[in-house]
Amino acid sequence: MKSYYKFLILLTFLCGGSILLSAEQMDPKKIALTPKAKEQLAGKQIVYVEREQYAPDHHNTATMFQKGEINEDSFCPGGALRIFDVNTAEITTLIELKDGLVRDPELSFDGKKIIFSMRKNKDDFYHIYEINTDGSELKQLTFAEGVSDIDPLYLPDGGIVFSSTRQPKYCMCNRHIMCNLYRMEADGANITQIGVSTLFEGHSSLLNDGRILYDRWEYVDRNFGDAQGLWTVNPDGTKHSIYYGNNTQSPGGVIDARQIPGTDQVICIFGSCHDRPWGALAIIDRKKGVDGVEPVVQIWPEDSRKLVDNGDLDSFKWIEYFFEDPYPLNENFFLASRTIWAKPGGWMHLDSKSGIYLIGRDGTQELIIEGNRSLFDPMIIEPRPKPHAIPSNRNYTDKKGSFYVQNVYHGTHMKGVEPGTAKYLRVIESPEKRTWTKNGWGGQGEQAPAVNWHSFENKRILGEVPVEEDGSANFEVPSGTFVYFQLLDKDKKMIQSMRSGTMVMPGEVNGCIGCHEDRLSVPSAMGPKPLALKKAPVKMNGWMGKAPRNFSFMEQVQPILDKSCVRCHDFDQKNRDKLVLAKDKNPFFNAAYVNLYVKKEITLIGGGPAQIQEPYSWGSHASKLTKVIEGNHHDVKLSPKDKEILYTWMDLNGVYYPVYESAFDSTLAGRSPLYNYEIQELIKLTEVNIWDLNHHGRKLTAQISFDRPEVSPCLDKIRNNKQKYARAVEIIRTGQKRLKATPRGDIEKDLVPCERHKAQLRKYAERLKVEQQNCSVIGQGDKIYDK
Repeated sequence: MKSYYKFLILLTFLCGGSILLSAEQMDPKKIALTPKAKEQLAGKQIVYVEREQYAPDHHNTATMFQKGEINEDSFCPGGALRIFDVNTAEITTLIELKDGLVRDPELSFDGKKIIFSMRKNKDDFYHIYEINTDGSELKQLTFAEGVSDIDPLYLPDGGIVFSSTRQPKYCMCNRHIMCNLYRMEADGANITQIGVSTLFEGHSSLLNDGRILYDRWEYVDRNFGDAQGLWTVNPDGTKHSIYYGNNTQSPGGVIDARQIPGTDQVICIFGSCHDRPWGALAIIDRKKGVDGVEPVVQIWPEDSRKLVDNGDLDSFKWIEYFFEDPYPLNENFFLASRTIWAKPGGWMHLDSKSGIYLIGRDGTQELIIEGNRSLFDPMIIEPRPKPHAIPSNRNYTDKKGSFYVQNVYHGTHMKGVEPGTAKYLRVIESPEKRTWTKNGWGGQGEQAPAVNWHSFENKRILGEVPVEEDGSANFEVPSGTFVYFQLLDKDKKMIQSMRSGTMVMPGEVNGCIGCHEDRLSVPSAMGPKPLALKKAPVKMNGWMGKAPRNFSFMEQVQPILDKSCVRCHDFDQKNRDKLVLAKDKNPFFNAAYVNLYVKKEITLIGGGPAQIQEPYSWGSHASKLTKVIEGNHHDVKLSPKDKEILYTWMDLNGVYYPVYESAFDSTLAGRSPLYNYEIQELIKLTEVNIWDLNHHGRKLTAQISFDRPEVSPCLDKIRNNKQKYARAVEIIRTGQKRLKATPRGDIEKDLVPCERHKAQLRKYAERLKVEQQNCSVIGQGDKIYDK
């Protein structure tokens, strides 16, 4: 009989219909509801997804397992979209797939349609579909190949927002593909990007005022593990703004939020970085704060409260039971997926089983639906009020927008910064990562390939604009560009820095009260118009008279060291404690770069903590190197330009590579010209473990010189052994030849990317062309559909 029903389900799916099966036929667990559950759910129908829990991966956002990506083999097929009638216990199966998966259902405002994401088999990609709640009129809305479209949501203006890999970018602290927010019309036309942060934007829902509430994972000069909080954005992509959790060190992820009807509170999941998208269930009252434990008015399990802002990026992996997909019924009761059982520390997708629970603020936790597999995404099928539709404030023709700051001295974490101190505001782009290597460097997260000592991003200075006497600034920014700002003094040394990004859509004007403004403060009545707003926005002017380009240690900093420092600070076999500032490349970076860090000449935030830092606490003002270059160090006198370059390098958090791409895909750190077997032989010959040098916590200075193999410190122990010495030098010289033939990216213009990276860059360019074409058509008032 079961095979017969499977045949009927498949036939109905192909025909766009539905099948009504009794509880006995579907083999659900028979559950007798309590009077309380019956009272809350009487007469209700619940739509939900049945599937296995997602396989574990590097991060809670890694659930797509997209074909052609590093984790594609983790795709676990088999799932269904079903409706449960509470009164009759009957189950209607709308869609069931043996080889594919259904995910992320969302109901229309009238309760008659369901929009969802579906992948028919492992060779397919997730696309957005729509179906009536009676199972009729199944319709595919997105069709692009090679991308994943997930997390769709109906918008009050008739459009649809969803998350997608259409701008292919990768996790900067690992290798899996990321999503941004997109929107389209109800029929799938005019798809355009409305979020451009460098990592993940997903789990969209609507606030009562019409804004989209979503979770964003992104980091600028901070640790990857505590940088996923809640954000808001208008449906046109304007006004991205922090909502909660951006500067909270635990939980590692604040995700999957929905506003509770009749309140200003939000229910969400407090999860971990390295886990599935589950965790504790929490209610946040933003009126009480935008970070930490104070806004958490209730949490399940209750004892997980102690982990909020006191745990670490993965503390919520070890709680008693796990929630997903919360859905408020009213102010006091919620539906959610919750583990029925979970193997402690289980790391396989079959190490848990979840069902649909009724959760009450009075302590109720009642299992109401259990299937043969885990159950997710519960929603009540009924009409609900449509929020206000926010008018669009962007266009599709401009290539820029603008930002203004009312007064840079207003806000938090500006203690000790006297008015008049700030002279410039630096605008910096944090470019997305478009490729990855099979091996990486151990920064404060695994960089694949090596990019910097412990932070994760390339940096591109777009310009430096004046701060007026009253603290105001007003400037243009390229639209669709992920940027952040730094406040500079008269010497162009950093006073304070953003450690999160922002963006503007074409034609958008966005602004803030001040630096690190209090998000809960009420703006005071504006007095005289800020001086900067009396002028046209300042245009971006690049950096030091040159067009914007990615900062390169080898290209910008090393020439200063070569000119002024290396004559005294070169390799010296008789004095290995000397600070070596030579340009010689090693398997990871170059000698000067490694040694400045190991010798602690610079004080940088690296992939630093979630909390906002105090002014002057890191960068050029805090570094020993600044005291050296501003003092009388052996009568070395640097020009103002050279000083500014060194200050800037420190304030950009000590970056090295200008590119994520590399010539060497599978070698050490993704940068070494030596193959692993050659490294292994070199280790055996020299007794210096090169593998142990592949991380930011190393204590040993630069050991290999590909530029001058004979000066390599790793050879010290074998200089009197002619045979070993000759072979070791030969190995290093092999790396020298390979670097000359295929530069790895120390200087951007010299890079020769490996073939796989070239293919990834071509895909990025193709998708960018599609986005530009779509915007052009939309700007002309026409329609364009997926191909």
